[in-house]
Amino acid sequence: MAVIKNISEDQIKTICQGLYAGVDEVGRGPLVGDVVTAAVILDPSKPIKGLNDSKKLSEKKRDLLFQEICAKALCYSIGRASPTEIDELNILHATMLAMQRAVAGLSQKPAVVLVDGNRSPDFGILSHAIVKGDGLIDAISAASVLAKVTRDEEMKALDKKFPQYGFAKHKGYPTKAHFEALEAHGIIEAHRKSFKPVAAYLTP
Repeated sequence: MAVIKNISEDQIKTICQGLYAGVDEVGRGPLVGDVVTAAVILDPSKPIKGLNDSKKLSEKKRDLLFQEICAKALCYSIGRASPTEIDELNILHATMLAMQRAVAGLSQKPAVVLVDGNRSPDFGILSHAIVKGDGLIDAISAASVLAKVTRDEEMKALDKKFPQYGFAKHKGYPTKAHFEALEAHGIIEAHRKSFKPVAAYLTP
């Protein structure tokens, strides 16, 4: 695995002979829910305009891109690791596992996997970690969007079951509102019990 900085889409196409998949994750920081990853192989004949790091896009734009990516990509796959796995493995190793699951779920096998960030798990095939890749490489941007929208929708669903926590608004991140909800209502099964702010509310 190589760690790459400041590389363009055209340079990636030169380096990557054959199909390449972009991989990104969402949800390492929240106190609740799965860490969600996505792997995407885009179709060069069906360009998608407006791809970028999902954090830099509005919710409306992400939702529209989500539909377009699903319609135009050669293939895509969602991977995840549960709160239980996060507690057992730690968040870094759980994220790597979720990425492996996303790539394993692709219906076509890529020649190379490009991962956002500075590290990549072992996929059994060549991979490169691309620093800030979600803003540089379209396939990683697409993965960022799929993972973000998927996890946000899961937080909205969790909010319907536990409206007192406000998950639809803060998406499980450690906000003031989330801490106030923990203080008032305690934790739920979906909370990551190994995270210090959550562990503080465990019954001794």
